[in-house]
Amino acid sequence: MSQHAIIRGEVCFRAGDGVMMPIPPGPVEIEVADDSVTLGWTANHTAGSTAITRDEYERYVAEGKIRVDKE
Repeated sequence: MSQHAIIRGEVCFRAGDGVMMPIPPGPVEIEVADDSVTLGWTANHTAGSTAITRDEYERYVAEGKIRVDKE
């Protein structure tokens, strides 16, 4: 079941073996699994998505960079 969240700080992901890329500020949908979290967003009429580790996700939430909507 997906949840909604807001990116409110520098949240990055690694594109393949490349450099770290920022997720644009704004709304995202998240899917939480046991060991990873998938984030999906739309920016400039382009959809994006990535998976980050659960540890990274929890750190971003603790730092206030990802704010999960309380439903």
